[in-house]
Amino acid sequence: MTDTGPVSRRGAGPVLLRRLVKASIALGGLALLAVGAVLALQFFGTFPGPPQAAQRPLALREAKGEALWLDVDGKRVEAWLLPANAPSPTPITIYAHGNGELIDHETARMDGLRGAGVAVLLVEYPGYGRSGGIPSERSILATFEAAYDLVAHDPRFDARRIVGFGRSLGGGAIAQLAVHRPLVALVLESTFTSVADMVREHGVPDWLMLNRFDTRAVLRDYPGPVLIIHGTQDVNIPPAHAELNHAAARQSVLYLSRCGHNDCPPHWEVVLSFLLRNGVFNDPGSGDSP
Repeated sequence: MTDTGPVSRRGAGPVLLRRLVKASIALGGLALLAVGAVLALQFFGTFPGPPQAAQRPLALREAKGEALWLDVDGKRVEAWLLPANAPSPTPITIYAHGNGELIDHETARMDGLRGAGVAVLLVEYPGYGRSGGIPSERSILATFEAAYDLVAHDPRFDARRIVGFGRSLGGGAIAQLAVHRPLVALVLESTFTSVADMVREHGVPDWLMLNRFDTRAVLRDYPGPVLIIHGTQDVNIPPAHAELNHAAARQSVLYLSRCGHNDCPPHWEVVLSFLLRNGVFNDPGSGDSP
């Protein structure tokens, strides 16, 4: 019988260490999956582009408008120009729609502005409708900057009277444009204080936010007049957001309407009165020029 010596025993330390390493790897994998899920939900929650069936390209012809194409990072993004019923140069409103909408849906809604002598530029988001690219805060800002620069150099429009108008997510987009381009006035309808505030209310850490659209931060520094319209029954973006935006702005008017998020009627009497008071256009009966 051969004596092989004492049997070597492994200590508990190395075994425990290996188990801790395996557990850490597993937890790290779960954490990465959770972060990935949050980022995916964030993208599709922020930019739920409508299906192709929602497109209405004939709406442009019905509105007697003009299709424009913007070059944004090598991709073509669409915009629709709706001229005003007034001689040039006219004021113009750059309009940003909500996150689940298309410019195709907005033509008839703009009749109130056009009839008052204010042209409208409906700007699409990258990746929406017939537009190329991928939507993000950065690509949307680049799109609206390109749209602004196009109309600001068009002799049909008065570059001193360019208004920014945004609804829901579009309010966040227009607010960001106001940081980089001079807008004579802002109209924000059903708009949040920021995306980070929205998700924080649902327990999501704001450091995960890739697209913040911090409207309230913009309003603290924006020097021009602001009209804030919001539904008192809005459960998607509660009216508290409108009140905080109103408090942050240097000069603003808050108009609350008995409606929700997607069922508010156009309040053109409120919008036009606001624009008239702030010199964007004159009362047609006054005979005065801007």
